[in-house]
Amino acid sequence: MKKIFLFILIFASSIFAAGMKLSGTVMSDDTKMIASRFMGFVKKVYVDEGDYVKKGQLLYTIDSKEIDLAKSQVELAISQARLAVQMNQNMYNNVHLNYERYKRLYKKGMVAKYELENMELMEKNTKDMVEIAKKQLSQAKAKLKEVLHQYEYLKLRAPNDAVVIQKNIKEGQIAIPGMPALIITSLDNLKVLVEISESNLNNISLGKSVDVYIPSINFKTKGKIASIIPASNPMTHKFKVKIKFDKKGNKKIIPGMYSEIIIK
Repeated sequence: MKKIFLFILIFASSIFAAGMKLSGTVMSDDTKMIASRFMGFVKKVYVDEGDYVKKGQLLYTIDSKEIDLAKSQVELAISQARLAVQMNQNMYNNVHLNYERYKRLYKKGMVAKYELENMELMEKNTKDMVEIAKKQLSQAKAKLKEVLHQYEYLKLRAPNDAVVIQKNIKEGQIAIPGMPALIITSLDNLKVLVEISESNLNNISLGKSVDVYIPSINFKTKGKIASIIPASNPMTHKFKVKIKFDKKGNKKIIPGMYSEIIIK
């Protein structure tokens, strides 16, 4: 009996010395949902699930009917504002000439003072009308610039290098503002997510070195415990642990891959 107990003790000690083996999954800490700001029909989708995309690459486009309508309305407002500026300027020019004429006549005693004052007031009012019309024209031009800028929002581009992991739109469907059309994930900031039992928490710490192995591509590297998430699963009493690791420039590593972690 003592020999059996001693054998079990030696076997357990050898396992502990070798390290604690955990199963994990490669994940990305940089996942983004791509959605449009405007509602419209999807004209063209340029990517599929699993595609690698570069920063700035065009992902999909939306039709511009709503913005086209807004653009035509603003252009009409600009035309009307320009016409108002020209009309008010012509009126001011005529009133100003008459005002200058009244000043000369007043000096000669040929018109009454109140007539000169009325003409002065008219000149001021028409000048103010010119300034108001110019301001309205300037506002309309600024609005047009804003509308033209909105055309860029109809072209959805990748914010960074990533891989498309989910596609929720097709050509001809309506893009709804705020609803994720695509989900992309970066390959630059990958980690391994594992779960560890509550009883083993004493054996780990932030920054602790671990061995990382991805069997599918026979990839081995070193990693460090980056975070210990203190939200225990009430059913299994396990905690989530994230491990950052050195990719060694390997471009085959993607989120979702099975991995093994050895914590010595």
